[in-house]
Amino acid sequence: MNERPLILVSNDDGYKAKGINCLVGVLREFGDVVVVAPHTGRSGKGCSITSETPVKVEHISHEPGLDVYSCTGTPCDCVKLACHAIVPRTPDLVVGGINHGDNSAVNAHYSGTMGVVLEGCMKGIPSIAFSLCSHDADADFTPTYGIIRSVVANVLEHGLPSGSCLNVNFPNSPSYAGVKVCRQAIGTWDNEWESHEHPRGGRWWWLTGEFKLSEQAPDADRVALDNNYVAITPTKIDFTDYTLLEEMRGWNF
Repeated sequence: MNERPLILVSNDDGYKAKGINCLVGVLREFGDVVVVAPHTGRSGKGCSITSETPVKVEHISHEPGLDVYSCTGTPCDCVKLACHAIVPRTPDLVVGGINHGDNSAVNAHYSGTMGVVLEGCMKGIPSIAFSLCSHDADADFTPTYGIIRSVVANVLEHGLPSGSCLNVNFPNSPSYAGVKVCRQAIGTWDNEWESHEHPRGGRWWWLTGEFKLSEQAPDADRVALDNNYVAITPTKIDFTDYTLLEEMRGWNF
């Protein structure tokens, strides 16, 4: 008898977040699920790892086809530790999310949810990130379920190229105009810090900001989201700029 697919799930909002629990409910249709997720929010951690302090893992719950663990480390730590010491074999799929918040455009570089899937990708495991453009703790994730099922089924059937993963973002909408396979949009954050005087002296700085989109091309993920499309962005772990690489071979050093 063939084993059911083994799916490793993590996030950056913590194991109690609504998004990850909704995701688990969908993924259990496809295989056995192991959740190893931060014990509390770790948003914005990207691919950061814990190297100076120990990390604690707690087995939260077990039922047939589902085990849930909390971890005091980062999202990336969760995947590393799960693959090293928790899962019984190499997972067939690593899934991050469903994130509470947009991870399109440059946000993908900061995202702990993307840290989950980039780490899975670096381990040679097909990996998918899912994010909803809403920070509401009680956001409605049900409109995402059909697309999640479709993406997961396709990846389990066809796999992904070595070194590639998927970044899937959903508009905060009860229905979608469609699905677009996109590139990462060009944009940046502006007015990123707010300063306040501390009553005992000195100043405090609070990270805030507003995202400035630099283009309106329809194949860019942030533009697709703004037009109520689900944006699926194939993403590579190889940062090499091959065009510049060829140019620099003609430089004199």
